[in-house]
Amino acid sequence: MTDEIQIRVLTTPEEMRAAEQLQTLVWQGSPLDIIPGDLALAISHHGGVVAGAFDGDLLVGLVLGFIGTDAQTPGRVAMARLKHHSHELAVHPGYRNRGIGHALKLAQRELVMKQGIRLISWTYDPLLSVNAQLNIRRLGAICGRYIKDAYGQMRDGLNMQDRSDRFQVDWWITSQRVETRLKNTRKPLDLAHFLSAGAEKVNPTRLDSRDLLLPSEEIYYPEGTFALVEIPPDYQQLKSIDLELAMTWREQTSEIFTRAFKQGYLVTDFIHLREERYPRSYYLLSHGEGTLG
Repeated sequence: MTDEIQIRVLTTPEEMRAAEQLQTLVWQGSPLDIIPGDLALAISHHGGVVAGAFDGDLLVGLVLGFIGTDAQTPGRVAMARLKHHSHELAVHPGYRNRGIGHALKLAQRELVMKQGIRLISWTYDPLLSVNAQLNIRRLGAICGRYIKDAYGQMRDGLNMQDRSDRFQVDWWITSQRVETRLKNTRKPLDLAHFLSAGAEKVNPTRLDSRDLLLPSEEIYYPEGTFALVEIPPDYQQLKSIDLELAMTWREQTSEIFTRAFKQGYLVTDFIHLREERYPRSYYLLSHGEGTLG
């Protein structure tokens, strides 16, 4: 991220109006598809986090979340289950690939740690490899929950004509795992490392005559410690070229992840191979790592 970009907490009505404008630009939706400024202001003033990235006076990035409770242990009192739920992360289209999203998540982490909370959760589309690279690979979040059609039929330009399936990820912000990822003290493992450790490819794929990635004709459900699940390297582009193929990918990966999570696997890493003629993207499933928090 360039030095000109500054991150700060949003607290005024004027800043929240700028947040409305940024959301509309990013999600290409109507006013009904964004968080209104008055609600964002209430969140900011009552324990939530609404932070923005600024280039001068222009708001170019936004992260917004609120305090909630972890549903994994509903029998415990709310105070023992406190977490922060991150609802939105938005970056201006003209400012992407500059590390702004990463910087906003780090700022969110610092603010939440000051509240004494150690878990941040959020949802994202598991077929978006750019988001997986940030959430799983760089930040060190993990996932063990697949929510089918999480938000119902969405009306914004990015999600129309698609089912709103989502991963719900957990980011244990004070854990050694996350500290290691953020400090980059260990060289990330690549695909060859996981294959040499015995990782199975759950859905072996192939390219068609258009160089589009085709889903596996047969799924091999994992039995070992590690498994690899391939996804399209650019799902949004695939939707624009062949929507039917994209929907086939949605159905197959939904089945794979839902079953794997029921078997006790977690998504613990993500590999995106850029150096090949045709990029490839893989999730790593790990078994028996339920205490990563």
